[in-house]
Amino acid sequence: MRTGETLNNFHTINSFWQMAYIKEEKYTDDTTARIASHYKEILRLLGEDPDREGLLKTPERVAKALQFLTQGYGQDGAEIIKGAIFKEEYRQMVLVKDIELYSTCEHHIMPFIGKAHVAYIPDGYITGLSKIARVVETYARRLQVQERLTVQIRDCIQKTLHPLGVAVVIEAAHTCMQIRGVQKANAITTTSAFSGVFLKDERTRNEFLNLIK
Repeated sequence: MRTGETLNNFHTINSFWQMAYIKEEKYTDDTTARIASHYKEILRLLGEDPDREGLLKTPERVAKALQFLTQGYGQDGAEIIKGAIFKEEYRQMVLVKDIELYSTCEHHIMPFIGKAHVAYIPDGYITGLSKIARVVETYARRLQVQERLTVQIRDCIQKTLHPLGVAVVIEAAHTCMQIRGVQKANAITTTSAFSGVFLKDERTRNEFLNLIK
């Protein structure tokens, strides 16, 4: 199979802002109150006074922040893709790169921040470009490890859209490495996951990797 030899043969989106969509922050009052009560006690255990002026609203703010950072648990990546599937006889690479990514390390409950590059080769059907970015965010907004996140994005697109192949690369900086533990501020972690022709065809895989450099 040929995937083309020039950039004109690729459908490339270079930045996440081009696929902007409305973000909603949803909180449950009961959940907010329960998390806040626990966090108030955490502040005490840390030696703080949760009743002082500067901290009075902190437990509630943290409770809302945690719900926002993990709102992906209430979302379904497959349903997002199914909401915009179109029949199209396009069989070249579709690449959405530099998708901003914000996730939370499940080991330390600290953020890791980076970008995802996602490509697929259609087999009769395509999906809306913004749906790719939304799938990334759906799985990123959970307690995660980068390795699992990479595979979840790949599998969601492969199993829902049934393309000829999917490629995902994530580059991220982990604050649990930067500001605690080994304290290596410039360390970047890169993970990848491939399926279909991206696994079988070295030229196709190399074209993808060259495009995201």
